[in-house]
Amino acid sequence: MEHFVVSARKYRPQTFKDVVGQQAITNTLLNAIENNHLAQALLFTGPRGVGKTTCARILARKINQEGYDDPTEDFAFNVFELDAASNNSVDDIRNLIDQVRIPPQTGQYKVYIIDEVHMLSQAAFNAFLKTLEEPPKHAIFILATTEKHKIIPTILSRCQIFDFKRITVKDAKNHLADVAQSEGIAFEDDALHIIAQKADGAMRDALSIFDRVVSFSGNNLTRQAVTENLNVLDYETYINVTDLILENKIPELLIAYNEILAKGFDGHHFIAGLASHFRDLLVSKTPSTLVLLEAGEQAQKMYGMQSQKASQDFLLKGIDLANDCDLKFKSSQNQRLLVELCLMQLASITFDGEKKKVDGYIIPPNYFYGRVLEIPVKFPEIIQVETVAVTPEVAVVEEKQPEQETSASTPIPKVEIPVDPNVQKVSALSLSSIRAKRELEKANSAIVRNVDDLPKEAFTHTDMLLHWNKYAQRLGDKGYKIMESLLLINDPKLNGTTIIHELPNEGSKIDFDSEKHDLLGYLRGKLHNHDIQIEVIVNETVENKFAFLPQDKYNRLNEINPALDVLRRTFDLEF
Repeated sequence: MEHFVVSARKYRPQTFKDVVGQQAITNTLLNAIENNHLAQALLFTGPRGVGKTTCARILARKINQEGYDDPTEDFAFNVFELDAASNNSVDDIRNLIDQVRIPPQTGQYKVYIIDEVHMLSQAAFNAFLKTLEEPPKHAIFILATTEKHKIIPTILSRCQIFDFKRITVKDAKNHLADVAQSEGIAFEDDALHIIAQKADGAMRDALSIFDRVVSFSGNNLTRQAVTENLNVLDYETYINVTDLILENKIPELLIAYNEILAKGFDGHHFIAGLASHFRDLLVSKTPSTLVLLEAGEQAQKMYGMQSQKASQDFLLKGIDLANDCDLKFKSSQNQRLLVELCLMQLASITFDGEKKKVDGYIIPPNYFYGRVLEIPVKFPEIIQVETVAVTPEVAVVEEKQPEQETSASTPIPKVEIPVDPNVQKVSALSLSSIRAKRELEKANSAIVRNVDDLPKEAFTHTDMLLHWNKYAQRLGDKGYKIMESLLLINDPKLNGTTIIHELPNEGSKIDFDSEKHDLLGYLRGKLHNHDIQIEVIVNETVENKFAFLPQDKYNRLNEINPALDVLRRTFDLEF
C-alpha cells in the first residue's frame, strides 16, 4: 500500500511565486534579497495556516542559493526550527545562543525559525534580547506567531514585522481547483467555494477539508456531497427559508426550522447565517456592490433572482431582527422559542395581519355609480365647467375660471369620478344644464345605490377593543398624550353596533369630540361595518385605570384578549 501524503504537505509551496494570497509580503522579501536589504530579525505574524512557516523556509533556502552551484540543495543543515511552545525556558534560549556563534559549513547564512514565539517565558525573552539585537553576520532569526500582542515590546522593536492576512475565499478556491486538476478530480465550482468558506482564511485547513471530502465522495466533488460531509447550512437552505418568509407562510417556516434542528444544526448558527444571507441579498441588488458577494457562479444567479423579490426595506428590517435575535440567543432561557419568534416576526414584515377586502376597498367603487359627488371647492363668483373628455369608464371634468382671472389664479386639479357605463352623461354644474341634470337624476334613480350596500360585517367586543387601543397607541406615538389618555381612561362598552364611552367631565367630552370623527372612520374601516356609532356619556365617577405592576398589566391584557391566559397556561410562561 502506497504511503498517502496529505495535500497540505504534498502541495506546500517551494518558491515565493507558489505562495497563495500573500503577494505583498513575498514581493517585499524578494526585493529585500535582491537589494541586500534583508533584516537579521524578522517577525511573521498572522492567523494559522496562511504561510508563515512556509515563507520562512523558502526565505532560508533562497538567501543561501545565491552564488551556489546546486539548485536542488535545500540547505537543511543551515535551517534550525525551534518550537517555542515546548522549548520556552531560559536554558533552551541559552543553547540556541551557543549554536548561533558557529558559522555555517555550506552557504552564507544560518537561519533560526522560532515558531509560536509568544509562548516563551518572560525570562527567556530577556535572555534573547541581546543576541536578537546584535546577532552574528551569518545568523538570521525568523520569529513566527499567531498572537503578536503577547510578545514584549522590546522584542517587537528589534524585529522587522510582516503581517500575514487571511486567504480570501476566491484565492483559496482557485488554489483548490489547481490541486483538484492535478489529482484528476472532477468538481463543481460551488463545492470548492463551500470548502474555502469553511476554512475561514486558512489554506492548510482548506486542503485538509478537501482531502476529507474527497475521501467521502471519490473523484466527483459535488456541492451536495460537500454540504452533507461537512454538515453545513448552504445557501440553498437559506434561499428556501427566505422564500417562505416572503410568502408569509409561518406554519411551513416553523416546520422547516424544526427539520434544520433535527439535522443537528445549532439555532444560533442558523440565525446568524440568516442575517448574513439577508446581507448577501442586499449587496446583490446593486451591480456596484456585487463584488462584496463571496459566492459561486450558480449561487450568485440564485441570489440575484431572490434579491429582486425582496425589497430593500424588508432586507434592512430582516437584518435588524436576525441580528437582535443573535445577540439575545446566549442569554435566552428558551432559545428555540426565541428563534421561532424571530422567524414569525420576519414573516410578518410584509403582512400586517389585518383582514382585508379582496378588492382592496372598504366601500365598493360601484357604490358611486350614478351619484353626484360633492367636493367642497372655493370658486370665484362665476365659474364655467365643461366636460372635456368622456369615456365608457371615467368622465374627466376640467374646471375653467373667467378669462380676466386666469393669470392670477392657480390651476384647479382634474377630478376623476367613476361612472357606470349604463348611465347617460351630461355636463354638470353649468347654468345651461340644470334642467337636464334634474331630468337625468330622475332617469337614473333606479340605479342609485342604497346605504344598505355598505359593508356591515359582524364583530366582537374584543375586536373593537383591539382596534380602539391600537388607535390610542397611534395617537400616543404621535405625541397626543392627552387624547390617548381619554381613549384609555376606561374600556368602552358595546351595545349592538353602538360604542359607549364614559368620560369624567364635559371638558374631556369636548376634547374627545374633536377626535371622534377620525376614530369613527378608523373603526368602521378596520371592523368593516358602516353602522358603527360612538356615544359619549359624562360620568363624574369614572377614574383613570393605570397598570403599574406586571400583574396589573397582565390582567389588563387578559381582559382585552382572554386567549392570552390560555397561551400562558399552555407554555407554562411567567410574567
